[in-house]
Amino acid sequence: MYLVLVAWLAIHTMKEARSSSWADLQPELLGLVLMRLPSLIDRVRLRAVCRSRCSNARLQPLPPPLPWLVLLDGTFLSIPDGKIIRIPAPDNAFCGGSSESWLFFVHSDGGCSLMNPLSKATLDFSELIKRWFNTRSMYKSFRKLVRKLVVPSPLESSPGSHAALMLGGSRVHICQPPFAVNLSLEGGQVLCDSLDDIAFFSGKLYGLFGHGERLSTFEIICGLDRKPKISDIKCITNYPLVTRILPQPMPNSCLVQTYLVECCGKLLMVERRIEWADPTSRYPLEHERTVAFQVFEADLSTKPGQWRCVFELGDQALFIGKHCSKSFPAGECNGLQKDCIYFMCDYLSLDQASDPICDPLRDSGVYNIRNGEITPLLPETAVVPQHHGGKWCSTWIFPTDDV
Repeated sequence: MYLVLVAWLAIHTMKEARSSSWADLQPELLGLVLMRLPSLIDRVRLRAVCRSRCSNARLQPLPPPLPWLVLLDGTFLSIPDGKIIRIPAPDNAFCGGSSESWLFFVHSDGGCSLMNPLSKATLDFSELIKRWFNTRSMYKSFRKLVRKLVVPSPLESSPGSHAALMLGGSRVHICQPPFAVNLSLEGGQVLCDSLDDIAFFSGKLYGLFGHGERLSTFEIICGLDRKPKISDIKCITNYPLVTRILPQPMPNSCLVQTYLVECCGKLLMVERRIEWADPTSRYPLEHERTVAFQVFEADLSTKPGQWRCVFELGDQALFIGKHCSKSFPAGECNGLQKDCIYFMCDYLSLDQASDPICDPLRDSGVYNIRNGEITPLLPETAVVPQHHGGKWCSTWIFPTDDV
């Protein structure tokens, strides 16, 4: 970007003396500048200076802007450049998760909604939540129970599709969002033991049980009353068929967390191992740290299906978390590392035992699945934000370049 700007300045200083501005920059050069700006905030600022020419400069699609990490105080941390973004959010609301570029809010008055923090578009879930819970006293505990909200495709392209909400206690709710034609549809629910994660893949809802021991599909149907519900759970993998190839020795005592994520037409299970510094301690999670990941691809061509170990992600990186997991294109243009897993702290430590909200940067980093190396989540030049607490949960959000 800087070479382009230097060249432009050199050309214009050779012309007749006059005041130059960003508005004088040709659309072709502006397009090159935009391609070199992976941060959405930088793109927005550039367009604010020369909006008309920027609109003409977008002759080809731009790469998606950098992901953001939602911090506890309601600010956003751009990854990997470490920029802090502050955007006004609803008052008296708790962020309980995310889906693509949308945040899931639980409001103090008992309502729930999805909001795009940039466009301010809002989708109201209040009526559906009221049907799930009969008394308002449930709302205070509800905001702490929210685990994950998933939809089969971006909300902008399929506003009438089903959505699945996973709550603590392994409970799954199926609903048709209230922006569909019929606003009175009510989600069915089913109690699932040892459910670790859920994800939509190829239009179907999958659930991961027992730290990868079982992958199952949820059969969703609409009855005569047109209400969606889960009619059956079919197991498609079993633990004995999992092929485990450890890239390096694992610690004997560790906490295991598993995540489901779709990546380039494949359904992946990411297994995270968190070492206990002192396994004999009464409180083993007091000094924990993530030491390794393993990635497996679900091979659904056999019956039952099998897990196959994965050691490369192509040109993708994985962003994992219990509230949101997603694959993302990586490369030199945005500074993200290929074949790497970006992770944050999404589990409880001793000091969070009374409040299930933890500092996302306490155990965070970038794990290379090829060599097993872990590097810091933020570069050395970035200013690491201080942990001041807050009422939001930590999650990933993936802003779109449509503002």
